[in-house]
Amino acid sequence: MSTPLLILLGLGMLVLGGEFFVRGAVRIAERLGVSPLMIGLTLVGFGTSTPELVTSVQASLAGSPGIALGNIVGSNIANILLILGLSALVFPIVVPSAALRRDGVVGAVAAAALLAVGLFWTLDRVVGVAFLLGLTSYLVYAWRQESASTGDHTAAFEKAQALEEVHPGGLAQHAEHPPGGFWRGVPASIGFVVVGLALVVAGGGFLVEGATALARGLGVSESVIGLTIVAVGTSMPELVTSLVAAVRRHADVALGNVLGSNIYNVLGIGGVTALIAPTAVPPEIAGFDMFVMLGVALLLLVLARSGWRIGRREGGLLLALYAGYLLWIWPS
Repeated sequence: MSTPLLILLGLGMLVLGGEFFVRGAVRIAERLGVSPLMIGLTLVGFGTSTPELVTSVQASLAGSPGIALGNIVGSNIANILLILGLSALVFPIVVPSAALRRDGVVGAVAAAALLAVGLFWTLDRVVGVAFLLGLTSYLVYAWRQESASTGDHTAAFEKAQALEEVHPGGLAQHAEHPPGGFWRGVPASIGFVVVGLALVVAGGGFLVEGATALARGLGVSESVIGLTIVAVGTSMPELVTSLVAAVRRHADVALGNVLGSNIYNVLGIGGVTALIAPTAVPPEIAGFDMFVMLGVALLLLVLARSGWRIGRREGGLLLALYAGYLLWIWPS
């Protein structure tokens, strides 16, 4: 099988498998009586990040830290510069001040923590536990905030809400058992979970294999492939959900989706990857790309704070910066 076909097949299986996994897991949780809020904050949040998670873990297990870390760092950079830039072009984003102070700052702190690990430590199990504890603390806070019904939604909630924009009424909306009791539809839901997991595992393997082959064929580092092709490919679900939210003039949901994804990427995916397959951070990523990741997180705080709005001009600036970043890291 050719390398481009291997990469496309892997990405397709990752996206489709993630979709199946989320749908099946949500249905099972509903029948267990789990609240829609908890489903949205946990299962939907983690489920939509399944492509990045599986790819980073498999790349680390395969001895390709450039793809594993490049996927996390590159996804965070693409989320802000590419996805948020495109969303702002579609419809200007009004920024809730509380969300920016809370979720924007958490995202920047998470980026700074990953940069510190890259410079002074390694992605080992101690870091994995610390990152997952940080994510758990954030989710507990988000759950309390949403349960208070203040109308001030967290990024974790809006990450799930963004998926609801694509599937109206389809996810985590009904906690009551449907007619027929608990077992109605459970076998099919379990089937969705099993098929989804099989697809993401196989798709992640294909993507990592194709990405490493592409790097060898083009004579570029695996880090460059991880930061670009792999990162953008695994971020496709976030791109689709954010653009749909922007088209429907729910651009604030698009912002929450990006902020939530960035938090999950560093603390969740970075944490799980470190626990399952500890790996060293490639020096080229720690020495440049992680600084870019932190820089764009801080830039978002500045742009959003200016007038509490990210308009089309700012969106164009973000896209121009992403194009410049790609030209800088991609060898001529």
